Amino acid sequence: MASKLLSPSAASPVQVLPDAGQAAVSAAPAIRIGVIGYGYWGPNVVRNFAEVAGAQVWAVSDMSEERLALAHGRYPAVTMTTDCHALIADPAIDAVVIMTPVSTHFALAMEALRAGKHVLCAKPLASSAEQATELIEEARRRRRVLMIDHTFIYTGAVRRIKELVDSGALGRLYYYDSVRVNLGLFQHDVNVLWDLAVHDLAIMDYVLGEQPRAVAATGAAHIPGHPVNMAYLTCFFDNELIAHHHVNWLAPVKVRRTLVCGDRQMIVYDDLEPSEKVKVYDKGITLNGSPERVYESLIGYRTGDMWAPKLSLTEGLRVEAQHFLECIRQGKPPLSDGASGLRVIRVLEAAVQSLGQRGRPVELSPVDQPVRLPLPAVMTRQAV
Repeated sequence: MASKLLSPSAASPVQVLPDAGQAAVSAAPAIRIGVIGYGYWGPNVVRNFAEVAGAQVWAVSDMSEERLALAHGRYPAVTMTTDCHALIADPAIDAVVIMTPVSTHFALAMEALRAGKHVLCAKPLASSAEQATELIEEARRRRRVLMIDHTFIYTGAVRRIKELVDSGALGRLYYYDSVRVNLGLFQHDVNVLWDLAVHDLAIMDYVLGEQPRAVAATGAAHIPGHPVNMAYLTCFFDNELIAHHHVNWLAPVKVRRTLVCGDRQMIVYDDLEPSEKVKVYDKGITLNGSPERVYESLIGYRTGDMWAPKLSLTEGLRVEAQHFLECIRQGKPPLSDGASGLRVIRVLEAAVQSLGQRGRPVELSPVDQPVRLPLPAVMTRQAV
């Protein structure tokens, strides 16, 4: 497999996102995409960018000749290379998608930004908040799109939950509870929080639209030589709102379930359900008695109907790919921008600190929102 690039022979309010299944074909030149990493998630990324209107997968890079052979068999017109640096330097490529281990994200994303490329990076954005901040500033200076692959916030289920929360249908929120457990895959460079909880923290950040004031985490590493494989993470918000996340690589079953409880309605989101992933319950409690005599109040239980809202069936990654292209063309910040990635990393760092202190809560300071410079309205292929 050649390592030199060759030109292919063929060419947090609810944000309204395009339906990739109905996206109109743009008259503008296709945005040329280079994908680094064709392992677990990379094939899905390449497939979606290959099929979405307005994009052309120009090159794929991976260190494995075997994986590149698989990619070449499916996409014979796409350049394959083991040299990711040559891919980044290729002037024909407009945007780089990074689907590699966390430890490589910062260096590759920074190299791509400095080469004038727009960047879509796997989660989490970097190994530290300091690195994430540097990437955000570099993207701002270069006026390039920096987007994080928080795939779930682009699914119809999570977008519908966000709409219900923002509409006030749930009332005052009491708690947010998620479980994401399965048997494997054990990671070597990150613990289970950085691998699994990052999904739920991204969803929580999007749905709630506010940052926790403190976090506490407990967990254990049961396999010698490996990082923490199961953990419990609690996030404390204002107004007595609390969020709890359970993640585990050592569970006998696969569970992907989230509960969002308000004083009017409750939501159960089960991502493994083939249909009716989101169910809304008109259930709760009522207090009978005056506020001045709470100790005499009687708790009543309200049981109403359950309904399942209609959800978009478009694949979340397809919507995400279309959104990335839209942000490049229109010069607007993405829904899962660098700032959202930074907020998630700050929670993860605090959680690791709390783990080392056997669950002692760690306070989080408020994050100043970065000043956003407008991106170029017209996409160019010249490196900045």
